[in-house]
Amino acid sequence: MTATGPLAGVLVVALEQAVSAPMCTRTLADFGARVIKVENPAGGDFARHYDEVVAGQAAHFVWVNRGKESVTLDLKSEQGIAVLHELLAGADVLVSNLAPGATTRLGLAPADLAERYPGLIALEIDGFGAGGPLSHKRAYDLLVQAESGVCSVTGRPGEPAKPGPAVADVTTGLYAALSILATLCGRYRDIGSGGGSISLSLFDTMAEMMGYHLNYTRHSGVEQQPLGMSSPAVAPYGSYGTGDGQTVVLGTTNDREWQRLAREILGRTDLADDARFASNSDRVRHRAALDEAIGGWCARHTLAEIQKAADEAGIGNSRYNTTAELLDHPQLAARDRWREVGSPGGPVPALLPPAVISGFEPPMGAVPGLGEHTDAVLRELGRTPAEIAELRAAAVIGPAYGERA
Repeated sequence: MTATGPLAGVLVVALEQAVSAPMCTRTLADFGARVIKVENPAGGDFARHYDEVVAGQAAHFVWVNRGKESVTLDLKSEQGIAVLHELLAGADVLVSNLAPGATTRLGLAPADLAERYPGLIALEIDGFGAGGPLSHKRAYDLLVQAESGVCSVTGRPGEPAKPGPAVADVTTGLYAALSILATLCGRYRDIGSGGGSISLSLFDTMAEMMGYHLNYTRHSGVEQQPLGMSSPAVAPYGSYGTGDGQTVVLGTTNDREWQRLAREILGRTDLADDARFASNSDRVRHRAALDEAIGGWCARHTLAEIQKAADEAGIGNSRYNTTAELLDHPQLAARDRWREVGSPGGPVPALLPPAVISGFEPPMGAVPGLGEHTDAVLRELGRTPAEIAELRAAAVIGPAYGERA
């Protein structure tokens, strides 16, 4: 199939595992790049083995690895490294998120790559960034969210929580894709060589995500406490039980919206005129009184009644949904957001990527089996069937696809 899309013709080599780097390269693949995922013959990306819930495959792996080609290489062998360098010689981008120090031990440090491949964009994701007391540590999503303070502002007071999605991994992966796109843009505009190294850490990304909280605490001296399904920045803004046993979320972001909520929905001119609630800062200080009034009103009305009133008054509102309810969400169905992609276990459903680009349908390629494309890629590099057999006999590459035990 001929590649299409904004990144058609861009070749990405990935030394990746888990979520952060795979999210980066899946994003590039969604835009039309060719991504060759290099995996260890002995099991591959360890995220392949987290569970078996998606037609025998791991939910994490299926999510962030569609549209890639899987090649197995033993990078501890001279022959495996030699094949990798053949791939890099024709690549535009190398993305990696191996254990601390692994790329240096493999001879793939930024300085080594810059000298050998001046046009290669080499991006490495690590946990804490170079040059600090934590730089040597392994970093997983939860560990970084805890270290960066994210868990301290999630949950409820005395009950810190990790946000459900892998926020550190996903956000870093998207920043990585953005950085690569910016560098490619510079190349195509003839600004520099277009190569060079890019480094990102999960910790730096999460510190950036904490920007509001950092500013607030630095300048007020107050550490904001987590508020569950609410926000320390604005009020009223939160979830309320309804008369029919559901949960509605209501939000205001300015004084005009608060006035409409109080007068047109609650019918409480006394609250609208109360000096305690005149500004957002005032309302934040008296949040408990507001939540009591709004909660009492919501408890006397159904979800449908509340949302109708809120829509008519121009007040932001939503229904609290579970994961199962999101699967069948009418907004996704009405906008045709689901597709079917191939996988070793058979076709599986997948959401389209968020960006809707005029005139471009995302390729939505298959999820690769471990080593599925090894032989084909080696043939592209000029290897004969006999040479491929020799690499397989030496365990430089894994078993022929389909013959794996």
